[in-house]
Formats: sequence, structure tokens, C-alpha cells
Amino acid sequence: MEYVYPAIFHPCEEGGYSVRFPDLPGCYSQGESLLGAIKLAQAALSQWLEYLAYKNENIPGASSIKDVDTENDAEFVTLITCLEERGLRRLARAERVSRH
Repeated sequence: MEYVYPAIFHPCEEGGYSVRFPDLPGCYSQGESLLGAIKLAQAALSQWLEYLAYKNENIPGASSIKDVDTENDAEFVTLITCLEERGLRRLARAERVSRH
């Protein structure tokens, strides 16, 4: 299953970006570049959702990107996608099968 959540990117004074997911309290990430921040945000999202599933907790629905407010003009919101772990394993198996 694929998940899509809005993430708030905040430019850091020392460079890079910190990232938070407003629908997932406690789910944060950061990267030294925008691309790095996006990739690490995907990893953080995946791990957070896997943790919730492992704890048998409900996975909250994602807010509409239009409903997410930033704290200042330097921040921006974008959507981050990830596959749950089982989805990643299925994708990896499918790629191995298609290569042979």
C-alpha cells in the first residue's frame, strides 16, 4: 500500500531543511539538501507508519495539502509518499522476477 502525507519543510539557518509531518506527531526528519531532506522524509514516514502498524495503532488519515498551515513564509508544504514495508518487499520481488 502506498501512503501520501503532507510534510512541512523548514529551511535551517545552518543549511538544509528540517521536516515535520503534522498528521503524525513525533515524526520528524532533516537533510543537508532539499533532495536529501525529501529522501530522509520518505524514510522517516515509512518507519513511522511501520512502527504504528507494529504497535497495532491506527494509522491516521492524511490532511489535504490545502489545509496545512506553515508557521512562517520561509516554510513550504509538499507531499511525501512511501510504501509500507510489505509493499516494498513485493516491489523488490517483482523487480527481481522481471530482471530474470
